[in-house]
Amino acid sequence: MKINEIKDNQGARLKSKRLGRGEGSGVGKTCGRGVKGQKARSGVAINGFEGGQTPMYMRMPKRGFNNKKFKTVFGEVSLSDLQTAVDAKKIDAKKEVDIAVLREAGLVRQSHHNVKILGNGDLKSALTLIVSKATKSAVAAIEGAKGSVKQLHDIVAVEEPPASA
Repeated sequence: MKINEIKDNQGARLKSKRLGRGEGSGVGKTCGRGVKGQKARSGVAINGFEGGQTPMYMRMPKRGFNNKKFKTVFGEVSLSDLQTAVDAKKIDAKKEVDIAVLREAGLVRQSHHNVKILGNGDLKSALTLIVSKATKSAVAAIEGAKGSVKQLHDIVAVEEPPASA
């Protein structure tokens, strides 16, 4: 086989319809869009429109309250991530590990003011952690590895933009 002999499989590429090329083509004049109206124009946005009937999303009951303005956002770090960073010498196990050290090691994003330690994975190094929160299993694993955890009480509520749907 030579490079100049390579071609697509039969039917792999469809030819586009040539719209608006006379009545005899079958797709002339209105180009298959019917007659005038919203759907014949560009930029049609009628998803969820039910012909004037109250839409389903308005008929469904709404419950609860989602307080996005004062939501507390945590950067989550697992024990396995901590051990990997210690092994890679991104974290010095002899020094105290706080939020700034975790940011420098790349375990937490810049935007997170609070950090929560999760108990996923194993920790072999004795670390002294100063974080916002830690799960019970994480505290038990850290203390089992001869380390300690100090949990801060000044947790910062951060305003984040709402997630676009």
